Amino acid sequence: MLEKSITFLRKLKENNYKEWFHENKPMYDDAKKEFEAFVFSLIHEVSQIDKTVGTVEPKNCIFRIFRDIRFTNDKTPYKTNFGAYVARGGGRKSEYAGFYFHLEPDNSLLAGGAWMPQPDILKGIRNEIFHNIEEFNGIISHKDFINHFGEISKEDMLKTAPKDFPKDWPHIGLLKYKSYTLAKSISDDQISNNNPMEEIHRVFNAMMPFNNFINRVIEDLR
Repeated sequence: MLEKSITFLRKLKENNYKEWFHENKPMYDDAKKEFEAFVFSLIHEVSQIDKTVGTVEPKNCIFRIFRDIRFTNDKTPYKTNFGAYVARGGGRKSEYAGFYFHLEPDNSLLAGGAWMPQPDILKGIRNEIFHNIEEFNGIISHKDFINHFGEISKEDMLKTAPKDFPKDWPHIGLLKYKSYTLAKSISDDQISNNNPMEEIHRVFNAMMPFNNFINRVIEDLR
C-alpha cells in the first residue's frame, strides 16, 4: 500500500527542483491519485472512531505539496511528504481537534489534537485543564495513551506560566503548551503491509479521549 507514493517522495527528496518535478509529473499524478484513494479509506476509518467527523472529501483533507517559500531561507519548492488532516467541519481547515496522517519515507507519523489553536481556543483549553485536572490527568496517564504517545508533544512551550494562571499550581506545566498535539511514528513497513488501517485505528482510537476533551471546549466557544 502507498508504494507509488513512497517511491515518488524518495525521488523527490533527491531532486527537489521544478525541472525534475515537471519532467516527472506523471509519476506525481500516479502518487497523488494513490494517496487520495488512501485518504478516502482513512476518512471512512476515522468516521468509525469519531462520529462527529461526518462527510469530508479527501481534497479538503490533503495538504498541497507546494511549499510557501516567501518567508524562509529554504527555497526548495516542494514538500517531501504527503499529509492529510481529518476532522469535523472541513478537514485541514477545521479548528477542531482531529487526526493527521503524515507520509514521509522513514519519517511517517500518526498525529492529532489541536495544533497552534486560536488564542481564545488555547485559553479555553488551559481553563478546561485547570478546572478539570483530575479528568485530564486520567486521560494522559491512561495505559493506551502512554503506550502510543508517551506524552503531549513538546514542540513549542512557554517558559513561564501563562497569564491569569497561578505560577505555583502543581500542574502548571500542563498549561504551558502552545499546541496540544500527540504523535506516534509509523514505519514504512507498517504502511506497506496489507492492512495499515489496523494500526491507524488503534492509534487514533487511543487519541479520542484527548480530542474529545479539547473539542468540548471548542464546541462551547463556537
